[in-house]
Amino acid sequence: METSLKRIASIDVFRALTMLLMIFVNDFWTLTGIPDWLQHSEAHVDFLGFSDVIFPCFLFIVGMSIPFAIKARIAKGENNFQIIRHIVMRSVALLIMGLFTINIPEMNAEATGMSQSVFQVSAVIGFFLIWNVYPKSEDSKKYLFMALQILGIAILLFLVYKFRGGEGGAKAEMMQPHWWGILGLIGWTYLTCAILYLFFYKNNTLLVVTWVFFNLLSIAGHAKWLNLVWPDGPDDWILGNGAFAAFTFTGILATLLLERFYTAEKKAKLTYIYIGLGVAMLLSGFMLRKFFIISKIYATPTWVFICCGIAFITYALIYWLTDLQHKAHWFNSIKPAGTSTLTCYLIPYIAYSFYFALPVSLTFGIVGLIKSLLFALMIIGITALLGKIGIKLKI
Repeated sequence: METSLKRIASIDVFRALTMLLMIFVNDFWTLTGIPDWLQHSEAHVDFLGFSDVIFPCFLFIVGMSIPFAIKARIAKGENNFQIIRHIVMRSVALLIMGLFTINIPEMNAEATGMSQSVFQVSAVIGFFLIWNVYPKSEDSKKYLFMALQILGIAILLFLVYKFRGGEGGAKAEMMQPHWWGILGLIGWTYLTCAILYLFFYKNNTLLVVTWVFFNLLSIAGHAKWLNLVWPDGPDDWILGNGAFAAFTFTGILATLLLERFYTAEKKAKLTYIYIGLGVAMLLSGFMLRKFFIISKIYATPTWVFICCGIAFITYALIYWLTDLQHKAHWFNSIKPAGTSTLTCYLIPYIAYSFYFALPVSLTFGIVGLIKSLLFALMIIGITALLGKIGIKLKI
């Protein structure tokens, strides 16, 4: 369909807002005296913190983007092998970045032979050298760009060789996936959901069945229904208990509706459909609360359904404002966070490498929250400036 080949403003705006909030809440570690409801809830506490909603919304947007990206490649004439290769390469890039970002806090500077800040900045520089969007060129610049990518690979390999974590000495550990980090989790989820979509996109029934499967997997895992055939449950599986894929496939279903109703006659109905689905998922989540607590750490079904409901309702409002009321320009100041998302996400790793303690008056309570919001806006501004000089990550 035509809509599968063009950019939808509301998706970029939702992605930009989500990234803005992700950087905002990720800065909370620098603050004190902020409300508990803004932060991540503890694992055993039956509560949904504001920060617990951000990552699910991002996975929802990942899902919404998958049909557009894959159908655009199909329209260019790419076959399944070429598309799968692209999906795998994107996923591997995210896994590599995730592996570095989760190991850095575990680094033993003395055993590694460099400070954590130097290691972190070097890793991010390596990411940019490898995955920067270099201009197409057939002259000598082509070889310069290839040399820069090779340099980036050499930097990452050197860092892997040098890295030592843990206590140091005989107990020093080499780099390893204790877990995959946010980027790695996105990588595994994208790999699974994008390939499933590629094979099922011609059959909406199969896509709906897949969405049901991942949601039921989440419920079955926490209800211990699978323990007879899966003694340890699904939590040690690479996709966890299916929660992340459930968020992403919910986004895919949102795009199926967008494709179906994105016409002059039907566009207005979408707002009500999304809100209706959001309310239904919220109610389902609260009904499941009789059996499971709300917990992001445990990825409970209640967390999945409630966050999917919030994502549907939030997207409905953004869709109404940007695509129906044509107010997308209201969000121009944060647009780079929606179009250069990976760049925006990684810049704070460099900023925090030069972090110095601010006066308590600037990191406490409401003033601290304003500071974190300004920090997030500054990161987006830096992303915009880097884009203007040709520095932009794309995998």
